[in-house]
Amino acid sequence: MVTRTYTLAPTRNILYSLIILCISAFILLLVSGCSSNTTKDADTEKIILKDDLGRKLELNGQPNRVFSLASSMTEMLYAVLDTSTIIARTPNDDYPAAVSSKPVVSNYPVDYEQILLLKPDLIFTVEGITPLDVAERLGGLGVPVYYQKYRTIEDIFIGLEEIATIMGREAQGKILADSLRKEVQSIAQKYKNVQQPQQVLAITWKDPIYVYGQNTIFTDKLKILGAENAVKEVFEQPYPALTREYILKLNPDVLIGGSKEKLENEFFGLYPELRKINAYQNNRIYDPTDNLQSRPGPRVVESLRELESFLYP
Repeated sequence: MVTRTYTLAPTRNILYSLIILCISAFILLLVSGCSSNTTKDADTEKIILKDDLGRKLELNGQPNRVFSLASSMTEMLYAVLDTSTIIARTPNDDYPAAVSSKPVVSNYPVDYEQILLLKPDLIFTVEGITPLDVAERLGGLGVPVYYQKYRTIEDIFIGLEEIATIMGREAQGKILADSLRKEVQSIAQKYKNVQQPQQVLAITWKDPIYVYGQNTIFTDKLKILGAENAVKEVFEQPYPALTREYILKLNPDVLIGGSKEKLENEFFGLYPELRKINAYQNNRIYDPTDNLQSRPGPRVVESLRELESFLYP
């Protein structure tokens, strides 16, 4: 949410008082309606933001120097902003290629000194990537941190529009978000009548076994593609650790997390009993592009296309 508040300079208030005394009621109304658009350099403008975590941020004016502490958010910024306003990147940022020209700022651990030297007006990040205590410390140093969170693909599109609005590029954000929405709708139309959804399990770590839980964007992607997350239970953590027994009970039709050759030793070698699952028996094991599937961002349609190729080879 973006709220702009304006405070008129004292000299302007005097001027308007004289006008009020000297002109007719009609002219008075006209001038009052137009007053906030005159001599903006004489105004002080504050922008009040409320991020997706409900945190209130106050900026002294339109931000012109920004960057992100999350690779997915860096992709969001590049999708809608004038790249000259993006002043840095984290060590893991590798898309788009133009990001490589920006200076690197450590986000694990956070390099507070370098951030202050860069003088950002605002830092963007994603829920679960940057600890709140880091954001509070940066805020105390005069650098506000704006969080976004995503549970569905639509949340990503809303996020793009919000970033664009904050940065004064509403039109660019709207055009991109609407274009992506149409592509997603087109994909969803193809699979809206699937009768027997494939049950899909996606692994994020092998020892212990961490997976994409029910309350992740991955679940929404599968729904659009006429499939389902094999993990039905909603855990406290979005990426829960599962036991071998739990996975055997799920018995997924499709396993995503690496090629069968790669997982033969790294995964099934550790847990040989999991060779009983349908995905292994039917050779439905796929190796995703990690930064495409793990980053919620403007490449979400590409990630859907990749998943589609796994589910409907």
